[in-house]
Amino acid sequence: MPTSITEGKDWSLERFSRCQPDTVTDVGPGEGTYAKLFRPAHHGIWWTAVEIHKPYVAKYKLKSTKTRAMYDELHIEDARESAGHLFHRDLVIFGDVLEHMPREDAIALLAKAEAAGCWNILVSLPIVEAPQGEVDGNPHEAHVHHWDAGDMDTVLAQLGGNVESMRGETLGVWWWSRRR
Repeated sequence: MPTSITEGKDWSLERFSRCQPDTVTDVGPGEGTYAKLFRPAHHGIWWTAVEIHKPYVAKYKLKSTKTRAMYDELHIEDARESAGHLFHRDLVIFGDVLEHMPREDAIALLAKAEAAGCWNILVSLPIVEAPQGEVDGNPHEAHVHHWDAGDMDTVLAQLGGNVESMRGETLGVWWWSRRR
């Protein structure tokens, strides 16, 4: 779904405030959950979105010329095929997105962000069985892989760096930071 539940959002906001990024890439923003949550209290940040489903751009006003846009830069493409420079950011957000691709693709995408030089990665995804098919004509909304919280712990640990996590009843949230 292009939406996200509130679980873990306060925890994520605390880490975002502590990080104070200047540049953010939001992969699969859907309705722009993280831009809506993080952007109002933190000005002067360059926000990039990589959205695979073009109809979401207009539906959720991700980029607008009449009002302040949620995103300063918008790429309508599959993040797995995006140029590496889009991941060379202070923060890359994978909010409710990695469950929509095969596990191997998700791991490769996380590794791509780390290899591109991002400083922090935020991951949020369901840690309970959450079967889902196509939503509103978007085949990319189907859940392809069910993540176990321990599996994501392992995947992020293999990137090196520091990992913090929060497990709720439905979602797991991870904050990975590059060691300085």
